[in-house]
Amino acid sequence: MNVSISGHHISITDAMEKAVREKLEKVERHFDQIQSIQVILSLDNSGAKKSHKAEAIMRVSGKEMFVQALDDDMYKAINEMADKLDRQVRKYKTKMESKKTQGAGRDGRYEDLTDVEVAPAV
Repeated sequence: MNVSISGHHISITDAMEKAVREKLEKVERHFDQIQSIQVILSLDNSGAKKSHKAEAIMRVSGKEMFVQALDDDMYKAINEMADKLDRQVRKYKTKMESKKTQGAGRDGRYEDLTDVEVAPAV
């Protein structure tokens, strides 16, 4: 898995990079077919309050997922971003697994139900 971490209006410290990599390990444990993750940490000064933003773009075969999290604290934003990404990965993985099991053995036609017995209504 290729992880790139960059900063926008903020310099990335070793602690920030370590926090991001540790949180993304959890995502990788749930889904091992990740091609790359691009993380952008930024500081937004547009409002009265400074808010920290953590964004991630994850690429898997045939799909690209984007998440972002805003918080007063950068580490909280990183945690929230990783949690959102983890939820998306688990949802995607479940969807892919259900497609595999649903499509197995199907030829696209309706089943013949003429021999099925129906219980009488009581």
